[in-house]
Amino acid sequence: MVSVKSPAPPAACCSPLAAPAMSEGDAVTTARVFKALADPHRVRILNLLANSRDAVCVCDITDRIDLAQPTTSFHLKKLTSAGLLERQQQGTWAYYSINHEVLNHLRSVFEVKEARR
Repeated sequence: MVSVKSPAPPAACCSPLAAPAMSEGDAVTTARVFKALADPHRVRILNLLANSRDAVCVCDITDRIDLAQPTTSFHLKKLTSAGLLERQQQGTWAYYSINHEVLNHLRSVFEVKEARR
């Protein structure tokens, strides 16, 4: 089994929205993650994988979301490039799972302090 990971995926580098200041680069990186999530098929893929104990074969994902295989692969590539998924190659099949470390980091991105009145 071969794991494929890209260096520093965008989702692992997002700055909190409530940070005192956000650089242009941080804003672009955070927007890339939001863009990866801005498609209903990708949200359904994440939902499927979040409810699976084990990595799921691309063939099973394709069947479950009712899209053509090339379209499914396109969406999986976007999610993997953003760092939201991990991909493992087993023979001719690719298996995908949620990148739990990155999703735990994303929780901090959405933490905001209550504004003083």
